[in-house]
Amino acid sequence: MPSASISLKAVLLLASLSLFWGLNWPGMKIILSEMTVWWFRAMCLLVGGTILMTLSSLSGNRCRPRAGEIVPILLCGSFAILGWMVFSAYGVSLMPAGRASIIAFTMPLWATLIAAWMLDESVDSHKILGLLLGLSGLGILIGSDLVILRRAPIGAFFMLLAAISWAIGTVLLKRINWQIPTLSNIAWQLLLSAVPVTLIAAVSEPLPDMTALSLPAVIALIYLFLFPMSFCQWAYFKTVGLLPASIAAIGTLMVPVVGVYSSHLILGEKVGLNDLLALLLVLSALILVLVLPAWKLRRLGTIEHGEN
Repeated sequence: MPSASISLKAVLLLASLSLFWGLNWPGMKIILSEMTVWWFRAMCLLVGGTILMTLSSLSGNRCRPRAGEIVPILLCGSFAILGWMVFSAYGVSLMPAGRASIIAFTMPLWATLIAAWMLDESVDSHKILGLLLGLSGLGILIGSDLVILRRAPIGAFFMLLAAISWAIGTVLLKRINWQIPTLSNIAWQLLLSAVPVTLIAAVSEPLPDMTALSLPAVIALIYLFLFPMSFCQWAYFKTVGLLPASIAAIGTLMVPVVGVYSSHLILGEKVGLNDLLALLLVLSALILVLVLPAWKLRRLGTIEHGEN
């Protein structure tokens, strides 16, 4: 049954996003200890956009946007890419990476509210309960570290701006009727966002000495180019196309949990029993919003097939 297979595909995409985007947070922290924010983001946008445009061209896709597609690409990219990249990079440079990811992933709350307003998406009991469970998990993760927010309020503020910007971009991705192929669309959003970021970097910061980067920073940079900036950008666009914007957003709640645990393993950031409870709450939210509906669709399809 198509809807069931699509739901399963979306779940698998979200699982890969949770892993690769989760590992992104300690990677960012490592790189930003050795590189300035603007040059780091400029490189991410340029390299990620170039990789995706190359893949799109090799796949035989249409790469050149038509006249009517330029404004939507610019509008969506300003929120989904540019605002998110800049605000999150500043935020994670000012506070622990795991905790920064938690604030960033309040995004599903904002996306659910914005989607209900802009897309007339229903806010049913499953979504509300799943969102409450997920946000409760995030609240437990950050509850013991409220002192961090008081110590680094600017970092927390930037992460909140990043979350809201990403939420708006997610809803715009769903609202706009895209004709340009997904790979080309994402590539253009990345490359066009790179223009103002690169200009600001050139004016405000010295050129980074790439030869001075440590081996962990080089490995983290390569990882970010290949996965968060290339594969994950494509995977998230595809997920938003397969699911309602609010559910796609709620499906990302596992990312900060992976971010916290990977930051513990890679950077030595503290975790405890609260992290396990948060993990259980977030997993419950994902099962409620994603796994159970997909299972019900597959079961319904099996029953209908048997009756026929």
